[in-house]
Amino acid sequence: MTQEQAFKILKTGVNIYLTGSAGSGKTYLLNQYISYLQDHDIAVAVTASTGIAATHMNGMTIHGWSGIGVKSFMGEHELEQLEEKKYLWKRFEKARVLIIDEVSMLHGFQLDMIEKVCKRFKRNSKPFGGLQVILSGDFFQLPPVEKRKVTHETPEVGLMSESLDISPTSGSNTKSSMVYESEAWKILNPAICYLTEQHRQEDNILTEILNNVRGNNLEEKHYEYLDKCIDRELSGIKATKLYTHNVNVDNENNLELAKISGTEKVYNMTSKGHEIIVDILKKSCLAHEELKLKVGAEVMCIKNNFDKGYVNGSRGKVIGFEDDTSYPIVKLYNGLTVTIAPELWAIEEDGRVKASITQFPLRLAWAITIHKSQGMSLDNAEIDLRSTFTYGMGYVALSRVRTLSGICLIGFTKESLLVDPRILELDQELQNESYQNELMWNKLKTGEQEKLEVEFINRMGGTINISNSNTKNKRNKIERIHDTKIPTILITKELLDSGKNIKEIAKERNLTAGTITHHIEQIIKEYPETIITHIRPQQKNIDIVKKANKKLKGEEIGKLNPIKQILEKEGYNLSFEDIRIAKLFI
Repeated sequence: MTQEQAFKILKTGVNIYLTGSAGSGKTYLLNQYISYLQDHDIAVAVTASTGIAATHMNGMTIHGWSGIGVKSFMGEHELEQLEEKKYLWKRFEKARVLIIDEVSMLHGFQLDMIEKVCKRFKRNSKPFGGLQVILSGDFFQLPPVEKRKVTHETPEVGLMSESLDISPTSGSNTKSSMVYESEAWKILNPAICYLTEQHRQEDNILTEILNNVRGNNLEEKHYEYLDKCIDRELSGIKATKLYTHNVNVDNENNLELAKISGTEKVYNMTSKGHEIIVDILKKSCLAHEELKLKVGAEVMCIKNNFDKGYVNGSRGKVIGFEDDTSYPIVKLYNGLTVTIAPELWAIEEDGRVKASITQFPLRLAWAITIHKSQGMSLDNAEIDLRSTFTYGMGYVALSRVRTLSGICLIGFTKESLLVDPRILELDQELQNESYQNELMWNKLKTGEQEKLEVEFINRMGGTINISNSNTKNKRNKIERIHDTKIPTILITKELLDSGKNIKEIAKERNLTAGTITHHIEQIIKEYPETIITHIRPQQKNIDIVKKANKKLKGEEIGKLNPIKQILEKEGYNLSFEDIRIAKLFI
């Protein structure tokens, strides 16, 4: 689906899951839709699962916006506590549209809590209280960070649970942790918009590598390309260093700080409250207990302060310190210069502050974790993939960079580039649904599309007539999304009819081989007369896939993962792509 097609669907007011590969323009499209809503005076809540992701749209975390914070349960008592917060009432009263970006990093139970809070504050039994909900993300990217609980007993508060981050191993994500398997997702039933264009990567080789990572289909030549990136000397601006673990990030940042000559300022965290509760609070925020800064230090803000113009994830450089207070002065990369003051983090219960910590909301930022890099676009990066611990880390890290020449690998393993096989199968379902939505909306006549748009604007209390003077620039941005009239599968069909194979079509169209295979599956359904003998695999592959499929029962019939599991038990090493192509001839 193109950006223009997805934009049309967004404007009708339906709930949507917007997805596509890294660099397909999801955030860009969301920003265009935000501008459209603002043009029509429709209040939109712009949020994301992480602070850094929220900065790309000048938003805030969904945890902060909804009031769920770090809670893991939302019962009647918790809802009543939230209802005491006046700012939440104002927030929900105003909101008509809710955007949540990077939903792959959101737990299923968290989306359930958000849905419950929306219904409560909107006093509406419809999904999410009747808000139009736009979820955006890519499940091939990083999953939610798994937690384990440690329970302490204190004389002051009784039993206190502490959530600690642990390193999940590949495949450890439980069914309940994935947001698309939550109850909220099911009742929302979002229309799927799967973007297939590529706007970030600027060289074909890197695009080909990333496409094959998404298909769990890397070949030896791709590993050879990556081998050449090891210890490569990069030119241009200083590379951002991406690591899998915080300890490596901290070591790198401390080393870089030591290289700067000049006076070092040290800021120590202060705390109040019970020792165990304070310790829990320290672990739940990003603030350093001891923050060391110098003029010239690369820093990242870790708390929102909209009045001063920075949010969680804003980056900049320390350019000085105030004479009377010694507060750091930071030149942000958004052009603003701000003086950073200490901020308070607190745990409240029944209106009382149980514990609090105070520290400057800054972290050193020469190096960051791959988790925090999700959503960024980089010219240069030094990447260490030797210690990945979950699916998607290698893909996220490599896809941050625009060109292969901008990547220096400290090291990598083949395992670091694996993607979750469950997501591979889900991805095919999402592409199928997106294609069906594309066909359905393409059947709408201009008048019918405009009627749906006007009805949505009226339903949300927006305005139809907008001032040209106030929105000229925003309209120009929207016009940059070009209309593609020819359905994408027909372009693939034309190339297929010309005798090109799947790899050749994928390369020419700058799409994944999996996407092209999906197109061919749709082509065979709608144009059964299409000749595809030139992509026919070995008869042996067809026979063993057919035999494996016959062993399946019920809903598993025809599913990729069950077929692959049977083949692996029988000693056959067919990729998911091999299985899909063989199924075309069964």
